[in-house]
Order: sequence, then C-alpha cells, then structure tokens
Amino acid sequence: MCGAELQPLPDGVQRVAVALQTAGHVHGPVLLDGAARTAQEAADGLQIALGQVAKSVIFKRQSDGAAVLVVTSGDRRVDEKKVAALVGKVGRADADFVKSQTGFSIGGVSPVAHLHCPVTLLDQDLWRFEVLWAAAGHPHAVFQLSPADLLRLTQAPRVDVVQAPAQHVVVRPS
Repeated sequence: MCGAELQPLPDGVQRVAVALQTAGHVHGPVLLDGAARTAQEAADGLQIALGQVAKSVIFKRQSDGAAVLVVTSGDRRVDEKKVAALVGKVGRADADFVKSQTGFSIGGVSPVAHLHCPVTLLDQDLWRFEVLWAAAGHPHAVFQLSPADLLRLTQAPRVDVVQAPAQHVVVRPS
C-alpha cells in the first residue's frame, strides 16, 4: 500500500458520484491507472470496444453562448451541421469555456453533474451497445451505464448527430 488509495477523490469525480448516487444509479465512478482523456485511451484502459465509450463533446451555441453537450460513441465523429439543425449554429468550445460551463477539464467531461445545465443531445448510435462507459469528471475516472441509463440521467433527446461511418472501398488493380 502506498497511501494513494486514501486520497480523496478529485472534486469533479465527487460531484459525479453524488449525482449518480442521488439518481439511484448503481455504478459509481472508477479510477483508472492510466489516463482516459480520449475515447481510445478509455477503450484501451477498460479493454472494451471504442464505440462503447460514451464521449462528451462540448460546443458553444453562437446565438446565446450556451454550452451544447453531444454524447456519442467513441468511434463516431459529431456532424456539426446536424447539431446546428437541432439547436442552432454552434462553434468549437475552448478549454476555458468547457471548464467554466461544466466544471470539468477536457478529457474528463461527464454527461452528468455539470456546473451549468447544458443543452444535451444523445446520439442514437450509442444504442448499438448494452454497456457504455462515460467520463466521471476527471481524465482518470469513468463510470458504467447503459444507453437507457444515459437517457434517464440526462433527460436528453435521442437523435442522429454523427457523420456517416466511412465506407471501405476495395480498389482492385486492373
């Protein structure tokens, strides 16, 4: 024992833990040995499919500066045009905006327990999986949930907001 297990959880993880417990969610945050700042790092650390990572992407709505949270599978890319069609024109959010709106640093943005309630959209491709893992308020923290849990916890609509998956084309020499 090195004593690290006796250290208190980071503030963001504590906030997520309380939100999950209050909502009656059965799975609390888990701290990983390695960082899970990206969906790929999370998938590798958890030994799961990349798509099982419920990644949180924050945009800034241009009309009013509201945070827009899009939760999608780790193996998908958000289509900003589809998001804009649903919530209005959006732009990229910088690290300071993300931190001030969510209370989390990029790489640890949870779909729950934000400082300021964002406009939230859940991509329908998440429903390809029975089990998902999402960031829990810190780049080393995650929690387990199902798509139905995510819907219940966020009360957000289930929509199509990702780019079409790339089609693999086989080119044969002539």
